[in-house]
Amino acid sequence: MADKLKIKLSIADRVYPLTINPEQEEGLRKAAKKIEVMIKQFEQSYAVRDKQDVLAMCALQFAAQVEQKTIDKDDDMSNVANRLIALSDLLHDHLS
Repeated sequence: MADKLKIKLSIADRVYPLTINPEQEEGLRKAAKKIEVMIKQFEQSYAVRDKQDVLAMCALQFAAQVEQKTIDKDDDMSNVANRLIALSDLLHDHLS
């Protein structure tokens, strides 16, 4: 078992102490940085009344990105399956 690592991440002017596995650190730090960048973009682009509104919009945007990637992946898998079927049919026709 790897030793746990204690880190602090700052998001929306709050510090969050976390105890994580060392291999998670890079991803968590990058995610926190993306959130901070997104917060600044929303605050500059829209009249934001409080941080919770901005954080909700960040959460929505990240969730939408994840969902879109899942949809795209499913579409890609469907296209691959269709191409494999077509290739199999061509091979079958050629070998018959």
